[in-house]
Amino acid sequence: MKKKVAILYGGLSTEREVSLNTGKSIFEALKEKNFDAVLVDVGRDLSEKLREVEPDVAVVALHGKYGEDGCVQGLLEILGIPYTGPGVMASSLAMNKIMTKKILVYENIPTPEFLVIDAEKCSHEKIYQMVTSKIKLPLVIKSARQGSSIGVCFAFREEDIKEAIVECLKYDNQILVERFIKGRELTVSIMGNSDPVVLPVLEIVSQSGVYDYHAKYTVGASSHFVAELPEAVDREVREIAARVYRAIGCKGLSRVDFLLDENNRPYVLELNTSPGMTATSLFPDAARAMGINFPDLIEKLINYAIQIH
Repeated sequence: MKKKVAILYGGLSTEREVSLNTGKSIFEALKEKNFDAVLVDVGRDLSEKLREVEPDVAVVALHGKYGEDGCVQGLLEILGIPYTGPGVMASSLAMNKIMTKKILVYENIPTPEFLVIDAEKCSHEKIYQMVTSKIKLPLVIKSARQGSSIGVCFAFREEDIKEAIVECLKYDNQILVERFIKGRELTVSIMGNSDPVVLPVLEIVSQSGVYDYHAKYTVGASSHFVAELPEAVDREVREIAARVYRAIGCKGLSRVDFLLDENNRPYVLELNTSPGMTATSLFPDAARAMGINFPDLIEKLINYAIQIH
């Protein structure tokens, strides 16, 4: 008998619309596999909704705050409901770009040079002075705890920096400033628990040259495909991705994003513990490149959740 599955989607974050699309796609895939699937729009009454549904397992189709930062995972732990994706600690660490960077440095994993700024302790002018004195242009300036490229700005000129600071502070009082790496955008999806499977490396090409929110969610603004890399580079990127997965403590699934510079040196940007899961998203496309169709992929992720909990 198929398990009863609650698909947790929507939610309270700035990434709600993305999550709605992910949840609906997963729902259709589970119907195809004959699961008893229920869509649960996540709000502050989530615990009551879950008691009504009484699921055997939950699929976490949430993005952003309260969804992929460990909050929902903690509630599911308390309620004793198995769920897809990493646990509380890994979710919380990966959602915080600054904490992720610190772990990457500790593990000696290559990542772009960066600067951490706590805006509660600094004026905008002081932040500007710190940025311009410590890291050379061009820069990427990010809110520390956002996803889907929300609160991510690119500064190619000094006059771009102040505007980027103001934009990022709309979402978080902590800012991560990185040296911009010119190169190819790569991403590596991983699934599994004790012996995770590293899926084929995908390359992302955006029309604008930067993979921002517009590029991610505007039809025709970007494309992705299995990356054509020298064998040694492909192996190195996949091995680094697996190291990041283990270092953060992931299980179930995650996706590691890279930049590959003009000398084929890979740099890890971040780890996404709740990647987009529409039928055309990066993770499902990587699985498809291994011969795993979308409904089968979702079923595998559910089985991983049941195994670990």
